[in-house]
Amino acid sequence: MEVNSNSSISIRHLKKTFDGKDFVLNDLSLEIPRGKITVIIGYSGTGKSVLLKHILGLLKPSSGSIRVLGQELTELDVDDLTKLRNRFGMLFQYAALFDDMTAMENVMFPLKEHRRDLNKVQMQEIARARLTEAGLSDKHFLKLPAEMSGGMRKRVGLARALALDPEILVYDEPTTGLDPVLTEMVDNLIVSTHNLRQGTTSIVVSHDLYAAFRIGDYVAMLDNGRVLLHGTPQEFLESDIDLVKRFVAKGVRKELEPKASAPKPTSVE
Repeated sequence: MEVNSNSSISIRHLKKTFDGKDFVLNDLSLEIPRGKITVIIGYSGTGKSVLLKHILGLLKPSSGSIRVLGQELTELDVDDLTKLRNRFGMLFQYAALFDDMTAMENVMFPLKEHRRDLNKVQMQEIARARLTEAGLSDKHFLKLPAEMSGGMRKRVGLARALALDPEILVYDEPTTGLDPVLTEMVDNLIVSTHNLRQGTTSIVVSHDLYAAFRIGDYVAMLDNGRVLLHGTPQEFLESDIDLVKRFVAKGVRKELEPKASAPKPTSVE
């Protein structure tokens, strides 16, 4: 499908091999439009994680082009790549909080690393604002991760991802291992956060097609290191591609629920 040329990320003919023989990514091209939620899906081993690491500049391609926010990643040195990464926010699969830091301290961590122009009071103000934005009640701000529920830890992880006011938010398998209630909470949190931050590009890497249809403006399905289909949820439902049809049949109910609602996050008590 064709998308608006105003893309946050433009990937052209990307190839990656680790052994010089087998290609994990094999001539992959993808446009990720600015200001939208794009969900990247696929069976295990299709290249989702490797693609994400290329977008973040953690891996260098064997060949091809990756332009992120107008900059060609393959041409950046270490310092410029670090600066570009500061324009990303990342919510890891299991939140990946520092166990010996409180919620506040976890959110302040990237500020201490990358915003040394701020004093401690300013960092604390930003941390409180981000935790509130993520829907965490202030009575939990000084708790350690072990003292929080799974939902609270997800919110703290999101608040930390928002600390530097990123232009691109990346969610790596955000609902893996969660029960249905918590999964729906995280899905709604992704949408509400996206809608509160107009212009932010959200990328969700997931194996959950049903969730992808609920939250995504666009869905990109990978297969054998390439994009098999990139389109709206409706285009997936109407696709004649056999693998897409089988994936949809297994992952989506016959009658889809409406797209996840986007109210302002309710504080966790």
